[in-house]
This record gives sequence, structure tokens and C-alpha cells, in this order.
Amino acid sequence: MSEQRTAPADAPGATRREVNLPDGRRVSCTSPAEALLIWREATGEGLYGLAARQLRPRDTVLDIGANIGLVSIAFADAQRPLRIVSAEPVPDVFACLRDNLARHVPGATPVRTAVGAAPGVQDFTYYPAAPGNSGLYADREADDALTRTFLRHNGLDEEAVDMMVEGLHEGRNIQVPVTTVSALMREHDLRSVALLKVDVERAELDVLRGVDAEDWPRIGAVVAEVHDEGDRLAELSGLLRGAGFSLRVRQDPALVGTELYEVHAHRAGHPADDAAEEAGR
Repeated sequence: MSEQRTAPADAPGATRREVNLPDGRRVSCTSPAEALLIWREATGEGLYGLAARQLRPRDTVLDIGANIGLVSIAFADAQRPLRIVSAEPVPDVFACLRDNLARHVPGATPVRTAVGAAPGVQDFTYYPAAPGNSGLYADREADDALTRTFLRHNGLDEEAVDMMVEGLHEGRNIQVPVTTVSALMREHDLRSVALLKVDVERAELDVLRGVDAEDWPRIGAVVAEVHDEGDRLAELSGLLRGAGFSLRVRQDPALVGTELYEVHAHRAGHPADDAAEEAGR
């Protein structure tokens, strides 16, 4: 991994911009191209879409690794009203999250924090050119390789891939506050969480380890992006099964050959059971 520049947590990053979603709504972002990719993921045929379709009126959603809030918006579009608490640690990105929720999901609660296994303060690598790949365990070489595979699967030639990846994951280190899922549930009086969404770039096990044993029965479903490095997918799956969930695992066709997977965990009797049964017919 290359050496990264350091900066205080409130240092300015990429210029904030706005972009139109395919439906015409405008959102704040630091990277318009990335924002449109995230929207496609949030509203596509993957497990995020499945999780959104299972939500019911007045459900509570805890969005961990909310980025600029596009997945929170997609969940709110799928079912209203929802109670949504969205956590994002990077100041530049959080400013966009706050604006987008105020604009498109009134009543949602943005929280500027990372989420992990224990509360505290941790070093965090922020990629201004690729905010969605930033994280507590960012790995520039691995992030470059994953992006290259994704771009190749989308039809780009090697020259174009080289141009797009060059400098994409030049990061800087900041310090961010860290809390836990259970602490967020207590702080915001979340007596139940219908859906826990986790997209935290290799810190997904940390997030789940931050759920106290007594709080697991209060969580109805989990949808998570998982970097399967060092058997992380198997470990995360075992943790969720031990907490009483059934699992579905999927890999986006554009990410075949990478370590990136989606996991949807749900409890018996959850609407996802009906969807799974229907898909198997």
C-alpha cells in the first residue's frame, strides 16, 4: 500500500457537486459518476432491492456506511413512512448525506460516525475521488484491482481502465468517531430494527460484532456488502446463522472474479421466505 497524506478530520476534500438521478431528482455528491453507480446498485436486481421490497410501513432502518444517502433514499422510495437512521463518518460525505436526506427523506436522521465493534476513535482512509471505497481498512492495491475488474466487465478496454483507475485511490488519513449498532439503537431509542444495512468496506464483521447479544432478536433482517478476504464471508455467515438468520448470498455479475459479495440475512417468517420460495419454483 502506498504512503498516504494525513489531514485533520475537518480538512476540505473534493468539491461538492450535484447530479440528477435517472428520475430527475437532484442530489449532493462529491463524485457524480460514483453517485450514479451507487444509485444503480441501490435500485437494481441485487439483494439491496430485495431487502427494500420486504420493508413495511413504519419499519425502522439502520443504514451503516450510508455514504451520501442514496440507499436510504431507495429504501424510503420502496416503502413510506420509514424511520431511517443513517451513519456516515467522513465530514465531506456526511454534508452531502445530511442535505440529501433533508431534501428527499424528511424525518430521517443522519449521524456522523463510523460503526464498529467498540466505541472510540479510529484512523480512516478517505479517497476523495472514490468516497464509496473509503474505510477503516482501505487497501489501495486491492481497491485498484477490484475497480479494474469491474470496469473490464463493463466493457472498457485496458487503456480506458488505466486512465480511470490512475489516482482514484489516492487517500488521506483522517480520524473518525466510532460507535456500535447497539449504542445507536439505545441513543435513538430504536426498540426494533427491521433492516440493518451494512456497507463499510472490510469492516462489516466489526459492525456485526458491535451488536449486543440481547439486541440481535430485535433485528429482523441484515443486508451487507462483504469483502471475502481471509474467509470473512464464512465467518460473517456463521455469525448471522448463530444469531438465528437464514442467508442468501449473491455476487453481482460485474464483480465476478473479485472478493465482493452481497449477503441478505432474514429470520424465519420474514417476507423474504416467500420471495425465496417463489424464486425456486
